[in-house]
Amino acid sequence: MAKAETITSAANPLLKDVRRAIARGALTDQGWSVAETFHLLEEALRSDCEVMTVLAAESVRSAAEAHVRRLAGVKVVVLPDALLQSVSGTENSQGVMALVKPPVWKLEQLFRGCPLVVVLDGLQDPGNAGAIARAAEAFGATGILFLKGTVSPYNPKTLRASAGSLYRIPFLHGVDPALARAALRQNKVELYAGVPARAGAVVRSLADADFSGRCGLVIGNEARGVGAELRSAALDISIPTVGVESLNAAVAAGILLYEARRQRALRP
Repeated sequence: MAKAETITSAANPLLKDVRRAIARGALTDQGWSVAETFHLLEEALRSDCEVMTVLAAESVRSAAEAHVRRLAGVKVVVLPDALLQSVSGTENSQGVMALVKPPVWKLEQLFRGCPLVVVLDGLQDPGNAGAIARAAEAFGATGILFLKGTVSPYNPKTLRASAGSLYRIPFLHGVDPALARAALRQNKVELYAGVPARAGAVVRSLADADFSGRCGLVIGNEARGVGAELRSAALDISIPTVGVESLNAAVAAGILLYEARRQRALRP
């Protein structure tokens, strides 16, 4: 570990870059993701991601240095507590922010083995997107497609909600819906679009779906649902509910992914 540096000015170029990335919900100008919390730092290291810099508040300096003490090339930058809090995207910062080189995935990696691909179509809430990524990893999905118009996987809030899963599960982002549809068709993936179970509508129930083969689960925008491009290529699927018409996107995705995992576990 390199010797720790100190920054005391809010005008420092590195801090300006980090602020811009957090405000945009994107990578820094140098292509690094902003990972806030000790847990995300630990997950990045556990996932063998490259960590360039760790920004640490003075009050947690020792703890931050302990996490990266044996790692060559990682720079620790110490800030006054108030300055780090002003840069942080969280209301109550833990006092640590890591700049992490995100993994780069290829399309074919999402379709390995018997694919179970999650397609996020216009999802806007970073908490929902991150929670879905966490569930996707937990239930054995092979990858995630973040279509154009969907919140960025590099949004610090998305990363936090994923609890580190986005450092491990293959994903592509900014994918055009038509290109996504073509890739899914080329890889012989059966698409299922999650939709509410409305009275009078003819929708396949979750109990009648077969997720044991090559399949994709489309989760749409929180208000508008799945877009026309993917909806026209998918079978509508609904989760039976009592007393409510629809579920939160992340909850619905978790149920669909669990059912896919259950069916696949029963496959000979």
